[in-house]
Amino acid sequence: MMKQLCFLLLVFALLLYSSTAPAEKIQTVRTMEKQDTFNPYYSRTDTTKLNLSDAEWKKVLSPEVYATARQKKTELSFTGKFWDYTGQGTYYCAACGNALFRSDAKFASTCGWPSFFEEVRKGSVTYLPDRSYGMVRTEALCGRCGSHLGHLFDDGPPPTGKRFCMNSVVLDFVPDIQGTRKMQ
Repeated sequence: MMKQLCFLLLVFALLLYSSTAPAEKIQTVRTMEKQDTFNPYYSRTDTTKLNLSDAEWKKVLSPEVYATARQKKTELSFTGKFWDYTGQGTYYCAACGNALFRSDAKFASTCGWPSFFEEVRKGSVTYLPDRSYGMVRTEALCGRCGSHLGHLFDDGPPPTGKRFCMNSVVLDFVPDIQGTRKMQ
């Protein structure tokens, strides 16, 4: 009888904890589980450059991520999950898991896409000239897998004056856990 009571109390405590856990944390865990299941190239610790064919990426990415990351599509402004998101944590490449931006480098922009003034570390983002659609821009790519993230502009706030205008669909967000150190 005592064992049954302890078991029921344990189950009740777990149910209570899961119902009061932040939705952000629950979503992050679900995203990580789903991503790990389908994409063997996804790692938040491995910084080895990836050189995969688009056919291989198509097998492991969702159609939405593939369209932006590999075909350079752009999500509609003011529709992405992170354009006005204010959580504290780190943004990663949704294709490969490379760390890209910290939330303390994010700023409110009127462009309708998540905007950052600096990358998390040198080389986490790479750049290419983009002259598509009759414009001259700088394309921002993941420094690990070469996925299209968005564009870089010179109209951001101090201290860099840069605006990394990113597509939410190619970003994963992991919130800071209280008591942990911020990524350098």
